[in-house]
Amino acid sequence: MKSYRKELWFQTSKRRELINITRDVERCLDESGIQEGLVLVNAMHITASVFINDDERGLHNDFERFLEKLAPEKPYNQYDHNGFEDNADAHIKRTIMGREVVVAITDGQLDFGPWEQIFYGEFDGKRRKRVLVKIIGE
Repeated sequence: MKSYRKELWFQTSKRRELINITRDVERCLDESGIQEGLVLVNAMHITASVFINDDERGLHNDFERFLEKLAPEKPYNQYDHNGFEDNADAHIKRTIMGREVVVAITDGQLDFGPWEQIFYGEFDGKRRKRVLVKIIGE
């Protein structure tokens, strides 16, 4: 069995942003040479997420509205965590959207269902953060 590890780095210009990272993960898979196995993709920061869904702008806007209803950014003083920081909402949004995804690898390709794509969700941006790609298989 072979193992491959790579860190992808992102720095968003906005506090919240969704980035399609499918091509980045596919490049990692190509570099790994693994044909059959699994890929783990996870956010290495507690205010960011990795998830699978459709790359459709309206849906992304729906995510934003939904998350803001559940965990609004402001007022900052509504959260106990926000004594020294203002990102309690980002921690909650990350928990809702998830930390990681695992995708099967078949014949050297990510084994997706229709319309599935991998996204990096940033909820407390404007600084460098990383995503881990770990691939195991043969």
